[in-house]
Amino acid sequence: MDILIVIVILLFLLAALFAYLGWQKSRQQPERPSARRDPFADTVAQDRRSFGIESLGPGSIVARGGVDYVVRGTITVRQGYYEWHEHLLDGGEGGEWLSVEHDEGQLKLSWWRTREDLALKPDHGHTLGEVQYRYRESGVADFSSEGTTGLPETGRVEFYDYADESGSRLLGLERFGLGAWEASLGEPITPGEVTVYPAPRS
Repeated sequence: MDILIVIVILLFLLAALFAYLGWQKSRQQPERPSARRDPFADTVAQDRRSFGIESLGPGSIVARGGVDYVVRGTITVRQGYYEWHEHLLDGGEGGEWLSVEHDEGQLKLSWWRTREDLALKPDHGHTLGEVQYRYRESGVADFSSEGTTGLPETGRVEFYDYADESGSRLLGLERFGLGAWEASLGEPITPGEVTVYPAPRS
């Protein structure tokens, strides 16, 4: 009889224990699945570090096609929340500059050559040789400069951007302040085409 009572008590205690554990589990919030992550986030972050204004600016070295260019000056252009950088380069054939912008998380690089022989003004399009450049966008923005740029520290810039049908050939017109329109021809490039060596910190 005593054994039966002990068994009943043990069964009661086990039932109470399982009931308590079940209650505790029901109180716990279900674990939320981890947020999905951009698989290329690390690559984008690396690109941002390599081509960000902290690494690329006056005194930096930009290597492309076996030629080392020194960044003499940097122009930062701001239009609302949008910002891009134009790095003026010394080396190669001269009059070259690298444009760096981040558009909706995408790093966009363009290599430009100033063409002082082209007396162009804003229009719906331009034809140079056999290449037809079509209007893409235009606007007015604020700029700041550092290093050797030939420009004041701050000011306003007007710009017109054109491209051929494939988007592989670019034409840009810029006018800083009340100056004359300056024409440049460019091409999109990939981060793998250039290597950036940051300027030594003093």
